Amino acid sequence: MSDIFFELSVRSVRLNFLRSLLASIGIVIGVVAISSMGMLGTNMQLSVKDQLSSNVNTVILTSDVVKVSTLPGVAAVNGIDASTLNDIKSSAGQNTVIPIHHGSTQFSVGSNNGRGSIYGLDPTDIQKFLTVDEGNSIKGGSDALVGPTIANNFNLDIGSTLKIGQPNVSVVRPVVRVAGILTSRGITSDNVNTDNAIVVSDQWYTDHFDDKDVYDQVNVILQNVDTINQTEAAIDKKVNRNNQIVRITDASSRLSSITSTLGTITTFIMAIGGISLVVAAVSIFNVMMMSVKERVQEIGILLSIGTEKGEVRRMFLYEALILGLIGAIVGGIMSFLIGYTVVQAMIGSTSYFFRPESLIFIPYGMIIGVVVCVLSGLYPAWMASNMDPIDALRSE
Repeated sequence: MSDIFFELSVRSVRLNFLRSLLASIGIVIGVVAISSMGMLGTNMQLSVKDQLSSNVNTVILTSDVVKVSTLPGVAAVNGIDASTLNDIKSSAGQNTVIPIHHGSTQFSVGSNNGRGSIYGLDPTDIQKFLTVDEGNSIKGGSDALVGPTIANNFNLDIGSTLKIGQPNVSVVRPVVRVAGILTSRGITSDNVNTDNAIVVSDQWYTDHFDDKDVYDQVNVILQNVDTINQTEAAIDKKVNRNNQIVRITDASSRLSSITSTLGTITTFIMAIGGISLVVAAVSIFNVMMMSVKERVQEIGILLSIGTEKGEVRRMFLYEALILGLIGAIVGGIMSFLIGYTVVQAMIGSTSYFFRPESLIFIPYGMIIGVVVCVLSGLYPAWMASNMDPIDALRSE
């Protein structure tokens, strides 16, 4: 059996179609904003998480102190020295220990200048965690590997040369030859970001950057990720036995920190998108108030013939629900299309778009849109149901 009050609500929406449509558009915009921003943030988290997870078996060691030398003319050391490195190796067991020199440098290719990171590594360590996409790995000397960003920006090929150091100075700048181009690593959790970097041998690095036997970072690559806590404890006991010498972190903790930060950003941008729903709520409230005022005599007739107040309230809540459902359904469809486009444009890949944790934001947005509509209709419905039927019938 059909509900006469629902039919009256449908009739009201149909008679005021344009006004109802404009009110629903506000809900559409709100649903699209919340859903699209939620999907974008989730796709960012999933993308970063997958990239960082590839290095989850790495323990990262960095210097926690500056050792002040007591010898005249010898500068303070900020890094991990040879003695500390030996302690790390002896406590790391069978795991792979990779000492890393790291700095920032200017360089030039012909008349074009650039800036990027520079890493100094033992050539035998490079193949343990870096992948050469084109060419060959370095063997020493003036050979270098370059990241894909530098290779693309400066049109570098195998055999191209780069001058290292600040241009337009009187000193002779060292030259390296491109032996290979690295595969893109994207965002990494092992603190070795080579996409915009130059990788040279540790010997070349110390010859030209003058910090031999002092390393900016040491990575310990575990054979079994399940031993990460034991390995960290062993290194801490050996190296930091008297004082805090090195700071010990691992990829999993960095992963948690980064994904937590991205989650906060996602919530924030969704909240900004939710502002449009506040505007929509005001619009719905205005439409419902207008509907009540236009139907005062109809309400008076219904109340005078014995219609219960709850039924009158239900009639107007039905109207708000209809507006919400229309806006939510249209908004859900548009969220899928617009969200896909936004993710493709901002991230460059939609490989995570169809995952449940991404698509779940569409029904979330739709539900929020419907709830906002119903809440906006509560006061107008209450006001309509509490009218005095005699005053309502006398109104013009």
